[in-house]
Amino acid sequence: MSAFDFEVAEYENRFEAAQRLMRRDRLDAILITSEDHFRYFTGFNSPTWVNLTRPRYAVLPCQGEMILVIPTSNAEIAARTSWVRDVRTWISPQPADDGISLLRDAIRNVPSGYGRVGAELGPESRLTMPVGDFLRLGREVSTIELVDAYPLLRELLMRKSAAEVAKIQAIGQIASSAYEALPGRLRAGMSIREACTAFRHELLQGGAETSPYVIGVAERHGYPCINLDPSNKKISEGDVLVIDTGSTRHGYFCDYNREYSFGPLHEKLRRIYDIVWNATEVGIRATEPGRTMGDIWQQMSNSMQEASEAIGLPFEPFELGRMGHGLGLRMCETPSIAPGVETVVEPGMVLTIEPSMAYQIDVDGETRRYVSVHEENIAVTENGVSLLNRRAPREMPTIA
Repeated sequence: MSAFDFEVAEYENRFEAAQRLMRRDRLDAILITSEDHFRYFTGFNSPTWVNLTRPRYAVLPCQGEMILVIPTSNAEIAARTSWVRDVRTWISPQPADDGISLLRDAIRNVPSGYGRVGAELGPESRLTMPVGDFLRLGREVSTIELVDAYPLLRELLMRKSAAEVAKIQAIGQIASSAYEALPGRLRAGMSIREACTAFRHELLQGGAETSPYVIGVAERHGYPCINLDPSNKKISEGDVLVIDTGSTRHGYFCDYNREYSFGPLHEKLRRIYDIVWNATEVGIRATEPGRTMGDIWQQMSNSMQEASEAIGLPFEPFELGRMGHGLGLRMCETPSIAPGVETVVEPGMVLTIEPSMAYQIDVDGETRRYVSVHEENIAVTENGVSLLNRRAPREMPTIA
């Protein structure tokens, strides 16, 4: 392994694949500004992305070499972490012209055959540059049409190399160890925030690069929502704690959750946990090359519907809008595992399988609505599906 996240040949293959797609889509170049795409193509990696003062740009021409347009303060970072050698710099911050002239000239001078340059403009995309500067760039390259390159980028990034899958598996295993160590550190009376801090400590001790997403919710007999920041609420006997994480290694995410019962688990919750756990198995088995994302969603939905009816429990789908998604340099990538999504399963895809359902339960004479969500991370291979983390326990762990 080189000093970079990947061998240089991996980056070269990505760039060559992008160039082939650019020729297919009649693009002279693609402008990259977002952190994950920047790292994917260039290798550039630095905490400086949290500083919005200084933008940075990569120009991927249809023909020729990749170009970095970055502040002088980032030049040493590029020398250490990026394989790209055409690096053009300016002193930043310079609000009147923060690299736009250099970027304009780089775009103007790429070999032109189509008069079109792509940018990150579509659904789920982000321009990590001032919008005013993007509009100015459009005026200064007015003979060139700026179009959406996001479909091309997602097509490329949706299928992972073996080296990428190994990164995701590494962080998946780190998170598995952290989840499995957690029962020994949990106790009734601690706060949700303390529980999540203990979990985050296990992640970092185990080798996680960052843990930007750690959520935790605990309430009696379940949890009403999964995307809540850990609070100072004390965990009591009878509570169910859910912790979900999106943590990274070399920029690649895992994304899955685990649940813990403080004291004996209510019988209704035990059955619901079983229903959703089994639906996860159904989703994993249904993820076969040739099936669509909509097919996988339907298989999981049918499984929960039938199991709920068998025990006389009304099935209530949870309003997440999907039961899984792509995974990689972003915690949530395309495709969505959702009704009607016709994206076909292919080898190289990395997906989360995430069935969920809502239920009602009487607590102290009051009917409350809760949800149950399970999530696992898988890779699709030529020989079937590979689980990238260790599977959730068959029964919810109990904290005595």
